[in-house]
Amino acid sequence: MPGNSGNLLQQLDSVIRINSISSANPELDTSNREIIDHLANAFADLGFRCEIVSCGTDGRKFNLIATLGAGPGGLVLAGHTDTVPFDQGLWSKDPFRLTESEGKLFGLGITDMKGFFPLIMEAVGPLLEHTFKEPLIVLATADEETSMQGARTLAELGRPRARAAIIGEPTGLKPVRTHKGMMMDCIRLIGASGHSSDPALGKNALEAMHAVITELYSFRRELQQKYRSELFQIPYPTLNLGAIHGGDSPNRICGHCELEFDVRLTPGMHMDTVRAEIRARVERVVRPLGIDFELVSLFTGVPAFFADANSAMLQAAEAMTGHAGISVAFGTEGPFLQELGMDTIVMGPGNIDQAHQPDEYMSLDMVQPGIDILREMIDRYCFQ
Repeated sequence: MPGNSGNLLQQLDSVIRINSISSANPELDTSNREIIDHLANAFADLGFRCEIVSCGTDGRKFNLIATLGAGPGGLVLAGHTDTVPFDQGLWSKDPFRLTESEGKLFGLGITDMKGFFPLIMEAVGPLLEHTFKEPLIVLATADEETSMQGARTLAELGRPRARAAIIGEPTGLKPVRTHKGMMMDCIRLIGASGHSSDPALGKNALEAMHAVITELYSFRRELQQKYRSELFQIPYPTLNLGAIHGGDSPNRICGHCELEFDVRLTPGMHMDTVRAEIRARVERVVRPLGIDFELVSLFTGVPAFFADANSAMLQAAEAMTGHAGISVAFGTEGPFLQELGMDTIVMGPGNIDQAHQPDEYMSLDMVQPGIDILREMIDRYCFQ
């Protein structure tokens, strides 16, 4: 732990105590305004200029852009303020209190990823007496765990902008150079019900879905033949059929059927293109059957992320950590920061296998190295 560990533990405890759950279930979803206000006050006390940006349409979700220094260039350190829901019965610790035990720090969001912000505060503290040649920008976003609306809003606004960005997701302090994209959609087929004794009395949506699934299998094979990246353990795009619902009785012709699926995209694939192709294929299958259909986006999606091998940020992180850039299976806000023109990587303390788990923790041996790396990156991008 750093020398001023008492203050760091206090800051970690303060962010853990604030409920900032985001969920597609409205009963579980909370506003993140309290954690945004807390971080804004904390960074303002360090001399940052803080701007709170509303995102979404209901006025409950917010981003924070905290800036120290001025001018072009500089470094963005980014993280999301939300956590996933939790099952109290599976936790042996209080999820909303920081608990230190057996070389670990426990708490909801300690690793994924509210704990990143106090580490930034600790890293920047000794540098505050110096003049920043280029700005340091801390970005705290909303709803990464659900819609990524916080990052989408910033991309639409075209800010913030800097030379480079680090997203502090838990990667074991190994720089991430690539991850797959993801989209989740639903195909809804609308036929006509009728008595099962006479197939002519209706239009069977379940039978039509069988034909749609066959077509999706064919499309999946084509994607796997066309796109391949050996950077990933699963080196091809995947299309998973996750849930199917339809009909209401075995003696009635099935009048409606829904199929939910996801696609994991490798670099070079585009979500709009994939959706358009799926739409065209479904229409080609169901139109001759007299079946209507909808293709509904359940999760707009996040594009695949890929940092160029010549990325100065990636090379710096590899040199600092001694680890070559890795690929990961989870999605991040990286593509949205890249859209803003920043040289972006994903790298932070903690391990992803702790994310979304009961008794989420960060190992203490990750803390000081994480602070050291952040301080060195700030020095490289804001002072040199």
